[in-house]
Amino acid sequence: MSDILVLVLRLAMAIALYAFLGWALLLLWKDLQERGIALVTRRALPLELLVHQPNSSTTRRAFYQRELLIGRDPTCDISLQDETVSARHARISYHHGQWWLEDLGSTNGTQLNRLRLDTPTVLTSGDEIECGRVALVVSIGIPTDTSPTVRLSNSS
Repeated sequence: MSDILVLVLRLAMAIALYAFLGWALLLLWKDLQERGIALVTRRALPLELLVHQPNSSTTRRAFYQRELLIGRDPTCDISLQDETVSARHARISYHHGQWWLEDLGSTNGTQLNRLRLDTPTVLTSGDEIECGRVALVVSIGIPTDTSPTVRLSNSS
């Protein structure tokens, strides 16, 4: 009778051990899913651009979406009316917790702080982007002053 009791106790311990391991793995899986969702839905820092177009007034625009297209095309987020700007000139996107600037194969190229942009590059406050003859000054975070600002947001 004691052999059967020992066998039953061993089986009960094995079942309890596997149940504990399954419960621990399930908790780890749920935590990883929650953290992944939190990272994906993390809000981008607001981006403010001071746009200096030749023969035009300077405008300040704030953006809250994760990706911006710069170009002459009216469907671009930042539509620039200058013949030196390509239809889809450059892209500013937020990923890995930073704002990045990328040239989209524009004819006249994109410059960041007077250096030609060849690869996607991280932006910081105070950087100057040049698309053709148009200059854009970057400010990341809270808008810098209370002058009229155009607020654009996308629910993405």
